[in-house]
Amino acid sequence: MTSAEIPGSAASALRAAAFAARAFRRLPAMSGKPPRIVFRPSLTARGNALLSGEDAGRPVHAGSFPRSRLMVLDQALLEQPAELARILVHELFHFVWPRLGNPLRRSYERLLEAEMGRRARGELGYSAESAKLRLTGVDRASRSRRWREYACESFCDTAAWLYSGVRRHGEYTLAVAFRRRRRAWFRNLEQRPLSI
Repeated sequence: MTSAEIPGSAASALRAAAFAARAFRRLPAMSGKPPRIVFRPSLTARGNALLSGEDAGRPVHAGSFPRSRLMVLDQALLEQPAELARILVHELFHFVWPRLGNPLRRSYERLLEAEMGRRARGELGYSAESAKLRLTGVDRASRSRRWREYACESFCDTAAWLYSGVRRHGEYTLAVAFRRRRRAWFRNLEQRPLSI
């Protein structure tokens, strides 16, 4: 990542940057123009809008805008380097997901369907788990928007689990057997540079 606007204390920014740099070294090969990264205070989401410093919406750590090549991170993450790395990798993979192409996205969806067929509970991040809990059988069968959003969040949370360097986290609730299958799926994905 080359373009970032980082407010706050220099010491916090340096610690966060060092942790993020270690996470980036764990990433598979990537190609494409890096997104611009900005930090803003007190991020919330209301509908499809990302707000900063407003008393509205639900608190969020970040938001990504792949079409405009922009990633917005909550400024408070600068004080939490490990969480910053996890969220940063998650958000970066929001740029990967739309460029995977339909065959790879459907392949990942089949992996998720197989997990659900085996009654897998939990996920590898809150965003995926909350999306998973809202699903109905109709969503899964029809590949509804809710299903596709769940698949995307699951993909990004799985990438964060794999590449951020954060080995343990309260949001990692998916059973180890399912984690292994996801790791194997991502290892196959790593055979070529990922487009962002």
